[in-house]
Amino acid sequence: MPPKYSLIIPIYNEAETIAELYRRVASLMERLDDSVELILIDDGSQDTSLEIIRNLHQQDSRVCYLSFARNFGHQIAVTAGLHFARGQAIVVLDADLQDPPELIPDLIEKWRQGYQVVYAQRTVRRRENWFKRFTAYTFYRILQRLADVNIPADTGDFCLMDRQVVDALNAIPEQNRYIRGLRAWVGFKQTAVRFEREPRFAGTVKYTFRKSLRLAINSIISFSRIPLQLATYLGLFAAGVALLMALLVLYWRLFESGSRLIGFAAIAIAVLFLGAVQLVCIGILGEYIGRIYEEVKGRPLYIMREIAGFPQPAECSPSQAETQH
Repeated sequence: MPPKYSLIIPIYNEAETIAELYRRVASLMERLDDSVELILIDDGSQDTSLEIIRNLHQQDSRVCYLSFARNFGHQIAVTAGLHFARGQAIVVLDADLQDPPELIPDLIEKWRQGYQVVYAQRTVRRRENWFKRFTAYTFYRILQRLADVNIPADTGDFCLMDRQVVDALNAIPEQNRYIRGLRAWVGFKQTAVRFEREPRFAGTVKYTFRKSLRLAINSIISFSRIPLQLATYLGLFAAGVALLMALLVLYWRLFESGSRLIGFAAIAIAVLFLGAVQLVCIGILGEYIGRIYEEVKGRPLYIMREIAGFPQPAECSPSQAETQH
């Protein structure tokens, strides 16, 4: 019989945290009221994470794992876990223990009350510098204003989703995936459970500023057309400025021929301004065209190196696994 609960945890170079993570999750699984599967996704780790995961699988039959052929990224790892999860309630959390497993019973309680998506919402970020807190706060507020759907602020991928919601997410063929945005887009009855986010248990931060910026851009491009409209507004603004400059130059030529504002400096400023507007607009168009390019290539989201603990044979392809689930 399939388990009632599935716990999905992406792992990338987390050898220092896996033992403590498993201890706390195993303690939780013992307290839950029904069968549980723990799905660990090795996202192409370069340390001993995969070896540790293999050992856990041999010791505990509830531990299933997927291993990617290379690093495909956190969002794709979560997606793979959703493809393979068999439970009626599926929980996604990170391996660094900033998402406390002890909060899962609270998520389950909300699920029993009829909510189909229960997301964990951060109220405090402990031991994070002011820059990280400021940029995170600003990003979520900007995303809420720009996105076509209401993506809750201060929420990550830590959540519980009903089987019906996961099936809906698995049917979405997008290549550039932003799980918390797709989770909001599919709808269903949703609520929040608030918690104070603890610092990372061990190891180094995997979401660097560069990766976080890439994720932020991807989320805005995936769920908003406002940047395209912004390009139009910039073009109209530049046209208005150019018309005003033309009228001013004509005035200076006719009535103030000795003005110092006529000459190379004014021309250079105008050219640089228009060039900047054009480059910004081309950059915005490039982001959207790049996503079209990624979609039409039709490549699989991930390539598996190793699968263990699932009823499907290990040699099945990702596309077959997606079809079966």
